[in-house]
Amino acid sequence: MFSLKKSFQSTQNPNFCITHLPIFLYKSNPNSDTPTALFFYLQEKMRRRVRTAFLFALLVVLLFTFVSVYFARNSITKKHVLNSTSDLRTRSKDPSFPNLVIRDDREKLGGQLRTRPVSSIGNLVSTVAILFPDWEVFVIVSPEAALPSTDSGDAEYKCMFENGAKSPAIFSGVLASTNRSTFKCVFPNSLHSRRPFIQPTLIRSWETDVSPGNKQVSPELIRWTTIAYESFSTENNVVLFVKGINRQLSNKPPSEFNCVFGDDGEENAAVRTAVTSSNQEVFRCHHPNLTAAVTSERIKISLEIVPKNTVVPSVAYYTPRRRTLARQEPKSLLCACTMVYNVAKFLREWVMYHSRIGVEKFILYDNGSDDELAKVVDELNQEGFNVTTLFWIWPKTQEAGFSHAALYANQSCTWMMYVDVDEFVFSPTWQSPSSSKLLTSLLPISDRSIGQLQIRCNEFGPSNQTSHPVEGVTQGYTCRRKVDERHKSIVLLDAVNSSLENAIHHFEVKKSFYRSILVSTEDVVVNHYKYQAWSEFRTKFRRRVSAYVVDWTQAVNPTSKDRTPGLGFEPIEPEGWAKKFCEVRDDRLKLLTQDWFGSNTSHGYQMAWQR
Repeated sequence: MFSLKKSFQSTQNPNFCITHLPIFLYKSNPNSDTPTALFFYLQEKMRRRVRTAFLFALLVVLLFTFVSVYFARNSITKKHVLNSTSDLRTRSKDPSFPNLVIRDDREKLGGQLRTRPVSSIGNLVSTVAILFPDWEVFVIVSPEAALPSTDSGDAEYKCMFENGAKSPAIFSGVLASTNRSTFKCVFPNSLHSRRPFIQPTLIRSWETDVSPGNKQVSPELIRWTTIAYESFSTENNVVLFVKGINRQLSNKPPSEFNCVFGDDGEENAAVRTAVTSSNQEVFRCHHPNLTAAVTSERIKISLEIVPKNTVVPSVAYYTPRRRTLARQEPKSLLCACTMVYNVAKFLREWVMYHSRIGVEKFILYDNGSDDELAKVVDELNQEGFNVTTLFWIWPKTQEAGFSHAALYANQSCTWMMYVDVDEFVFSPTWQSPSSSKLLTSLLPISDRSIGQLQIRCNEFGPSNQTSHPVEGVTQGYTCRRKVDERHKSIVLLDAVNSSLENAIHHFEVKKSFYRSILVSTEDVVVNHYKYQAWSEFRTKFRRRVSAYVVDWTQAVNPTSKDRTPGLGFEPIEPEGWAKKFCEVRDDRLKLLTQDWFGSNTSHGYQMAWQR
């Protein structure tokens, strides 16, 4: 054995043990079984080495093929889709080459591009598109594009993306400020990993294909993170709503910005005016002195960031200054405003109750509802209530929406109450019979220094409900937390600070002239039916409407007051949900509304808002 080991050590060939060892052992001892067994062992080991080497080589080939295809595809995309600006403009002059939008590289902002819609070409519809959260694409149709009726309920249009993938384009609504039709479609999974994101084309749903001659060079999708999305003109200035510039409690000075009116290109000299106020998503600037340089009837407005020499992407348009006109109807003493999403089942109760105690007009900012909201609003108006709906599709813009409402309603409302549809203002002193002056009697009409009432909230729990109570939230939820939380407001619109700053339903007022007061819960309180039956409450996971509150699916700020104690980051019903948040039994509003709205009918005892 020693001599055998020594012989192996003397060899310099690493493959000696495999190629020569079986023969060597056989010659040493031909009658032994050891050489035969060792021969087959080493033979099998050799086969394994060959298989391993083959698999490794195959893996290398596949990896090389994947990398080659990836870079080849990107090269093609950059060459044919994201060509130079001069190339796009040159090609767009050829009438046989269709372009729906014109890209201007000088208007980039963080990789995003401004776009200018032009006329529809062939079967394609002129649009501009924004990438919303959750891979939702919001498509705005050019005013020049005439669309047939979309009342059929079927998807008459589709979004066609750069790789040929299509998704249904669902009609969303009409933007009130620009009278432009809008659609929503889903960004396909097959493009999630591809960069850049290219705007889709809006096509008729019955078209199975778009001929090569109709394919267009499209710009990148505008990201919702930074964009000018609305404007409002008052008699003295212009208010522009811009996403992604200011942060919570961190507003950049107005001297860093200009409002830009018109296309800021070589052919059209845009007009700039100074920004006088920069707060949250609201920027005020002077009206432009329009010259012959700006000839378009529809004038784009955007925000210029002066230190960066960039212009924010925009889908907002400027309208001439609004002059005070003779009112067609008397100014309401008290109105109510809220932002809504799929609240059709709750709206009748909320409107009928608050109308009974003194609210004269209701203004709803619709954040993209797809339930029967329009039908319910129409029914309420036919019954004599005054309900107005504004299509406000922009996600996470509650504060901006309320700022817009302070401008929009200033000529028609004196005081504005900002409460949600699950919140009911109530005074323990109220008794039967009801009066339309119950709430307005609390307004400080005689004290002109008070510009805002702040009302504390009682938060009600599920109260053992497992589904929405058909008789209404005031009847179904009667158990609440002991300690009041936060507050909502009733504000004098003329007292609102010019910055329009607001948070959690209350505004900053002009401190030189007005003050805010916190009302005692013995005088008035807000019954907030916040923690409802799980089937209703779980919808809050969709998206928080506030710009400065994170969505509940994001694992940040777990101790925020906006979050629900004991609730995680997924819409999973906690154990014992129906009995949570029940510390005080409170049925005062339930009994009061039964006196005001309850009656015996052929279908049994019902509340007035039941259908």
